[in-house]
Amino acid sequence: MRIVTFWEEPTGTSDRSGLTGPPEIPEPPRPQRQRALRARLASLRGATLGMLSAFPRVLALAWASGRLLTAGLAAATVLAGLTPAATAYLARALINTVAAAIKAHASAGPALVRVPLPLHLPPVRPAIAIGVLVAVQLALFAANSVISAVSLICSELLQDKVSLHVQHRIMAHASGLDLAFFEDSASYDLLNQANTQAVTRPITMISSAFGLVQTAITFVSMVGLLAALSPPLALLAVVAPVPAFLADLRYGARGFRLSMWTSPARRRMDYLSQLITRDSYAKEVQLFGLAPYFVERFRLIGAAFYRQQRRQVVARRTAAPAWNVISLLVGALTYAYVGLSAVSGRLTLGDLTLYTAAAVALQAAVQNLFQGASAMYENNLYLNLLYRLLAIQPTVRAPDRPAPLPTVVRGHLRFEHVWFRYPGSENPALADVSFEILPAQTVAVVGPNGAGKSTLVKLMCGLYRPDRGRVLLDGVDVATLDPRELRRQFGALFQDHVSYQATAAENIGLGDLDRLEDDIAIRLAAAKAGAENLLRGLPRGYHTPLGKWFDQGVNLSGGEWQKVALARAFMRDVPVLVLDEPSSALDARAEHEVFERLRSLAAGRATMYISHRFSTVRRADRIIVLDAGRIAESGTHDELMHAGGLYAEMFGLQAEAYAGVVAGHNGNHKEN
Repeated sequence: MRIVTFWEEPTGTSDRSGLTGPPEIPEPPRPQRQRALRARLASLRGATLGMLSAFPRVLALAWASGRLLTAGLAAATVLAGLTPAATAYLARALINTVAAAIKAHASAGPALVRVPLPLHLPPVRPAIAIGVLVAVQLALFAANSVISAVSLICSELLQDKVSLHVQHRIMAHASGLDLAFFEDSASYDLLNQANTQAVTRPITMISSAFGLVQTAITFVSMVGLLAALSPPLALLAVVAPVPAFLADLRYGARGFRLSMWTSPARRRMDYLSQLITRDSYAKEVQLFGLAPYFVERFRLIGAAFYRQQRRQVVARRTAAPAWNVISLLVGALTYAYVGLSAVSGRLTLGDLTLYTAAAVALQAAVQNLFQGASAMYENNLYLNLLYRLLAIQPTVRAPDRPAPLPTVVRGHLRFEHVWFRYPGSENPALADVSFEILPAQTVAVVGPNGAGKSTLVKLMCGLYRPDRGRVLLDGVDVATLDPRELRRQFGALFQDHVSYQATAAENIGLGDLDRLEDDIAIRLAAAKAGAENLLRGLPRGYHTPLGKWFDQGVNLSGGEWQKVALARAFMRDVPVLVLDEPSSALDARAEHEVFERLRSLAAGRATMYISHRFSTVRRADRIIVLDAGRIAESGTHDELMHAGGLYAEMFGLQAEAYAGVVAGHNGNHKEN
């Protein structure tokens, strides 16, 4: 079988689970330093392309999430970007008008001035001109308030919509991935990273993208104002923040690499937290006194994680002020030039105000521009991760032209020389396995742990594909079928069945979504599984929430949960029924009741069940014994006992244990 690698980024993995061993997180490997100018330029070009490629991707996500909100935010962003230049221009006009009026009054000249606006108004009295300018300025301030409100509303709502959109895409895509993806730890890291950041990352993506547009508009308008004063000075103001930007870009990439590197540590911390906070672990954790140990392990791993983060944050935030000194020097030079020009008479008082404001705004715009670009670069790293996840395709897919199933599926299953090895494993889980299950036949599969029993179920249900050989359903190779159509032919109870935090009826109805709210079918399935009396006795009957995650939930025992899961398996009217350890959590009476009914419930169905309890296995029409991935023997109970092989040995060991208990009980009874 081809080994699929879902995620290739290195992580700080360890050969330990995190429950023992040193809690330290190894240092992430640093990329080789690129001393050559050409290499550095190539790195800068890659970062720039990454930033530029992020912008359309963010806009595409925003547009797909909410077109009206995106359009509204875009319009507000453009207008907000022009506001600083308009405000500075109006301030210049107002001050120049006041200065002109004072000069006219002092020289006893005509007390008329022009309104310095592109409105072609005739000369008016200074008070009227000032009133017009103040009115325009007030209108600008009011418009700016409206623009800010619209921008905040659209931005906050769009952030929520993008977050939901990304989470929905991740869930929708993950729902189509096959079992191999979820059983690979590296792919789980990828999914965990994408899913964790899907909640918060869209907030920074939207604010960074549209903030970058607004800053760029402000930057262009302010450069135009400053360039009219001195083009070299404008160019210097633009270039000055570049070193700080490159430093921030570098640390941004390091931060993302550190985030990926420490992902296993964060997952271990999450797991330790769940061990303490989940009800399913509480009994054992309290009995063995594990809580203080788990809490301390969390603290130690958390401290190591914090030390890694602290080094990164301190290095990044201390580098920025050092490089910002260059920008401050350029700002001081701009103020000096503008002040000297005003003293020499080359600039008016209004020009001095305009260009001073432009210099301040330009410095802030350039810094915000580069910070926004750096943030977009980091966003692009996340988007690369997200789209890498979304690009992963399942290894078990429907053929281009799926083969049709017979109109009536009888449930005739056949394995023909099947070989299978899990990705990354050296030894085969199944080796040259051949057997068949006839329609309406009950077959039990037994064997030591790790013999390959559950793997048979996975291949039978199309969750994996054999490396060699074929699995046939009614003579059709399951590899040629649409996996979804194939799985509709199976009802199953897995050993690690799911206990849904939902009502009892919903827990059962999920076995057949088409009849999720069919009370009659749900009650019939519960009766088949022997769960009817249990569920009717709950506070709200079938509508009682199960589990304690939500309000008014009721906890069930392991055996009671298994009855509910068994009822879910009986919801489907299917030709094949698969039961993996269906009685592992049932008491002796409940187990006896289930298997007494199993033969009648499985009438007309091919049934395969896996069990370690030979008192129930012996009732099967046929028994298959697996050992180390191979069929060691098969036959009826009597045939296998007569053969004296592995089955007879395991049966004898279990029977001997029961016989010893019974003998001891009888002996004690006689003594009494």
